[in-house]
Amino acid sequence: MTSLLLRGRLLSFHRAPDSLSDRDSYFYEEDGGLLIEDGRIVKTGTYADVKVAADEDTQEIDHRPHLILPGLIDTHVHFPQMQVIASYAANLLEWLETYTFPEECRFVESAHAARIATHFYDEFLRQGTTTAVAYCSVHKASADAFFAEAMRRNMLMVGGKVMMDRNAPQGLLDTAQLGYDETRAVIEQWHGRGRNHVAITPRFAITSTPGQMSAAQALAQEFPDLHIQTHLSENHDEIRYTCELYPEATDYTDIYARYGLLGKKTLLGHAIHLSEREADVLSETGSVAVHCPTSNLFLGSGLFPLKALARREKPVRIGVATDIGGGSSYSMLKTMDEAYKIQQLLGERLNPLDSFYRMTRGNAEALSLVDRIGTLEEGTDADLVVLNASATPAMRLRMETVNTLPEELFLLQTLGDDRSVAETYVAGVAAKSGL
Repeated sequence: MTSLLLRGRLLSFHRAPDSLSDRDSYFYEEDGGLLIEDGRIVKTGTYADVKVAADEDTQEIDHRPHLILPGLIDTHVHFPQMQVIASYAANLLEWLETYTFPEECRFVESAHAARIATHFYDEFLRQGTTTAVAYCSVHKASADAFFAEAMRRNMLMVGGKVMMDRNAPQGLLDTAQLGYDETRAVIEQWHGRGRNHVAITPRFAITSTPGQMSAAQALAQEFPDLHIQTHLSENHDEIRYTCELYPEATDYTDIYARYGLLGKKTLLGHAIHLSEREADVLSETGSVAVHCPTSNLFLGSGLFPLKALARREKPVRIGVATDIGGGSSYSMLKTMDEAYKIQQLLGERLNPLDSFYRMTRGNAEALSLVDRIGTLEEGTDADLVVLNASATPAMRLRMETVNTLPEELFLLQTLGDDRSVAETYVAGVAAKSGL
């Protein structure tokens, strides 16, 4: 049995904070200790208490004065889009047709998919992200590369082979039957191996015929415990076109409802322009609206009403994500910096405690995986990030006037990036320092 004792300032959330003064919403220990054995946290508390519980041969690492938090979680990314990030385009549909679809065609090649998988995991670990929910390409080879690399690094990842049988280049099309068969093959080959979770992944209603949507429904019925991921209401032109393709549906959300694809493990990327009826349906089904702020701003898609959706009489569950490569940063810190600015434009406030809750426990709750990740609770997986709020000269100067934990978190959110990540641990093993 291998054991490790980490010392540092510990921060973990019990629930969503109501305000900056909501001290009961989180656990904070100024001189804390985490005892890790075989990839799991076995004791959390003060360093003095945890030290007593450690064996004599336990390795000890002192991360003071840095913060130790659960590893950051990203609930919507596109694995094949690393080489189209920062591509100039007017809007979502132009961006897809000009850059994204041609790039994704390359993932038919196993060697290319494996190469990008290596870079993908390296980059997320540099940013302190230990779990991500990814769209692969339509090719099974891309999903194989994604999950093989996740197993090699022992990371808890969620991903799926995209299903698309229309409105895309020929090299990106499957069929309703092939999409079903290959998704089923990915599930049988990868789901539950290592820490892998397979998601049923119809890209969005524009690129799936009714026949393929029925195939996705069949998969959801056969594998009710799997995640489902797709896109919803990102862009006004997209919404109009989608509703033209499915004229029998009441609205965009109703398309997914008709095919039985909504539920507590359904992740709906973007969901910016929802009607009250649609928001009610998401609330009633427990489906998750995934906010992708850097992407929404970069593509001019709109301003996601995060606070308004959260405080409705029928609140909507919300995740937050980078949406690489429509998103413009791999960093969840930068993601929440932009989320803060969007709420400012909407006349709302997003406090830093809420931001860090959403990057950790909040996203774990959105994934129905909070029993495994997203907290520092005993018995959970030891996926961790160590954050340094003095990582750059500008941050060090600002830290001279920081007096509270929320102020420090806001500084990390506003000025932090990969340089602020002192270390990333995956199942108790340091993963950033060796990159």
